[in-house]
Amino acid sequence: MKKLIFISITLFIAGSIVLSFKADDAKPVSEPVVIKDSIASVKAFKQVYTVLMSARCMNCHPSGNIPLQGDDNHLHTMSPQRGVDGKGVYAMKCSNCHQSTNTPGLHTPPGNPNWHLPPADMKMVFQGRTPRQLAKQLINPRQNGHKDLKKLIAHADDGLVLSGWNPGEGRTLPPMSHAAFKKAWITWLTTGAYAPAK
Repeated sequence: MKKLIFISITLFIAGSIVLSFKADDAKPVSEPVVIKDSIASVKAFKQVYTVLMSARCMNCHPSGNIPLQGDDNHLHTMSPQRGVDGKGVYAMKCSNCHQSTNTPGLHTPPGNPNWHLPPADMKMVFQGRTPRQLAKQLINPRQNGHKDLKKLIAHADDGLVLSGWNPGEGRTLPPMSHAAFKKAWITWLTTGAYAPAK
């Protein structure tokens, strides 16, 4: 009887192990497929670059610790500072003026519930970067907020990224639609994320 119970338990455990392996094998692969094509990749990044160099992106990705403002990328009025978390310092926080939605009126503060610059330890500077420099920075996890390929693709739909196409009255939109930008962004990434020569 003891031998029969031992065999039954052994068979149950072995069956559970086999089933668990089969369950793992059945999981869909959710990683993006990369098919390397340097020509398509560089061509797509050149489109992406025009958006990242527009005021809607560059104003929040300055070379210094003061955000930029306006279509001409001038230093932000009142000189707010980045701060450790990218949300300002002391009583001068981004959210004091940048509310969860755009403030009505011409050239009033645009809004987003999570308005901020990149944090001090991961500044993600766009200003002054060549296409090659920016492409290399964007795919480097030590410089891009620890994002892998999957997270970089998802970032195209981040709320703060999307706000670039809803900047409030009196501001120029990026040079292409969000849908076209997202398509170019994903194409760049899934064809090898090649950096232009210059």
